[in-house]
Amino acid sequence: MTSISSGIQPAETIAAFVADGTIRVERPLDADQIQPASLDLRLGRRAWRVRASFLPGPGRPVRERLDRIALHEIDLTREAVLETGCVYIAELQESLFLPNAVAASANPKSSTGRLDVFTRVITDGSREFDQIEAGYSGPLFAEISPRTFPVLVRTGSRLSQVRFRSGHSRLDDSALHALHAHDRLVTSAQPSIQGGVAVSVDLAGFGEDGLLGYRAKRHTGLIDVDRIGGYRTADFWEPIHADGTGSLILDPGQFYILASKEAVHVPPHTAAEMTPFDPLVGEFRVHYAGFFDPGFGHAGAGGEGSRAVLEVRSHDVPFILEDGQIVGRLVYERMAHQPKVLYGAGAGSNYQAQSLKLSKHFR
Repeated sequence: MTSISSGIQPAETIAAFVADGTIRVERPLDADQIQPASLDLRLGRRAWRVRASFLPGPGRPVRERLDRIALHEIDLTREAVLETGCVYIAELQESLFLPNAVAASANPKSSTGRLDVFTRVITDGSREFDQIEAGYSGPLFAEISPRTFPVLVRTGSRLSQVRFRSGHSRLDDSALHALHAHDRLVTSAQPSIQGGVAVSVDLAGFGEDGLLGYRAKRHTGLIDVDRIGGYRTADFWEPIHADGTGSLILDPGQFYILASKEAVHVPPHTAAEMTPFDPLVGEFRVHYAGFFDPGFGHAGAGGEGSRAVLEVRSHDVPFILEDGQIVGRLVYERMAHQPKVLYGAGAGSNYQAQSLKLSKHFR
């Protein structure tokens, strides 16, 4: 059994989990599948179109529910188009046999969120999405719902990622103040720290043309989630430029890519996550993909000046965002050990030193 220290487990421990059977895989891991503080999850051989999203609930396996609500089965070994507005459940190639001291949580990968593909992980008996109880033994499934672009996926496509933690790892506000004083977590001189470090939106514009962000086009072509740099930005996105007002009206149902005003820093001995925004402050959702690996924005790993890219969707009513408005909070957690390779220091880090950036699929 792998020795486990308190905190978020680093890449080296994740690799040991695979070796000792804590994480079981149908096929050998891809070379870049383990990140500094997370594991990418791969689609398996089958998916099902279902009538509605669901949680199985205590004592009930996912496949039992699928037998009742699946509309049809999809063979992912031959590729498949997932249509917008539909809900799918897919097998994952990884399953877990966690010790009682280890729990896990999942999130969409950054590239998944930037395509507006809503993805959540569920387990047998689960009562919450993306939360895997300590000691869980069993398969993993992904709920997938493309919101804006239809996507092409196949066995092995990686849409979600999972983190493993032992004990209490979250830093409280006093610890965050101390960490910011030492390592400067965001470029705000005096950031708001209350249940996490505040992140605000930049609506002043980037570059000479004052680019604010991008609004997704409707009724576009298909995006292959495994095709990197294969698509023209203009075919899928409308650029939005500053108009001098320092504000942006979010249209209901539209999807936007914006960026944080602050550069973000995740010191090597920590990991971070963007928490869901408080709905009492505005009817919009920010950042589907919430994991920030150790070393994100770290100067020693080539990341000085990295912004948080914000995937933004307004809900039922138009909403005005103002330049500098707080749109999310970063929660920091202690690593059990500092990973040997930081985010951005090795292959596979697509968003280190990013400013306003679309997903890696666009050139």
